Amino acid sequence: MADLLEGTLPLNLVAIDIARYSNAVLMELSDGKRQRFRMTNSAPDFDRLLSYLQALPGNCRVALEPTGDYHRPLAHRLLTAGHEVVSINSVAQARYREAMFKSWDKNDPKDAQVILEMLRRGTYQRYVDPQIAGHHDLQELAKTYYQVSRARTKVQHSLINHSLPLYFPEMHRYWCTTRNEWFVRFLLEFPTPTHVRALDRENFVAAAWNLVGRKVNKRAKLEEIWETAAHTAALPHAPDCLAVETFRITLRRYQELNVLRAAIEARAEAELHDNIDFAHLKTLPSIGSVIAMTIARSRREGHL
Repeated sequence: MADLLEGTLPLNLVAIDIARYSNAVLMELSDGKRQRFRMTNSAPDFDRLLSYLQALPGNCRVALEPTGDYHRPLAHRLLTAGHEVVSINSVAQARYREAMFKSWDKNDPKDAQVILEMLRRGTYQRYVDPQIAGHHDLQELAKTYYQVSRARTKVQHSLINHSLPLYFPEMHRYWCTTRNEWFVRFLLEFPTPTHVRALDRENFVAAAWNLVGRKVNKRAKLEEIWETAAHTAALPHAPDCLAVETFRITLRRYQELNVLRAAIEARAEAELHDNIDFAHLKTLPSIGSVIAMTIARSRREGHL
């Protein structure tokens, strides 16, 4: 019934090639006429476009090629105004452009023409607005987790590949991502072999006892570190030198990112503690809170 009703109404096709600052718009009106113009990503231009579309007879189907998140404010405005919004796949558009123009050369007006042609042929996907669908908060949480994880990985690589060879290369044998918390705590207190050997064996074991966490044979491990520090390949650093302080800055940054990532995971747990899909996904090996949240959200969007 809906398809029959839509067929009786004039349909205006709107193709928008999204960019950071301005967008190329190509329209094919219900009477077959075409119009082309540019608009900026600003509230006044959004208002002008919506006013123009509202004045057209019939319905409007608007196709966007997602570019970063620059398309989302305009798509949200269009949807809340009652217009149909669809999404054009970037890879499919590139293939279509090559077939149409026999070239990989691209520009905004040409891309808008390709989008319009794909819109006319029905080569598009349903667009889901995260805010309207109710999972915008979870999406932003997942994106933030990704950024924090990227920053953490970058700092981790710096620690392993740059800092440890200079300050305490022998400690690399104790590195493991599953026990990096005690590893960082220990290095903050004893960043170089000089700091370790500044104490005698018993005093060092006592000072480091609460830093390394639970160990099957903690005393033997600490005594091994103390002995290893006596003959080291590290550069000779004064205990209070600027270089050692920069090493500690990197360690603190890594520690902060660990805490922040754990807090985001806890927030994901709190938000979805009563979600059945989330609970089932968490039972799978290697599926943590944020990955489970991302998969559950994608399923609600209809992507899975």
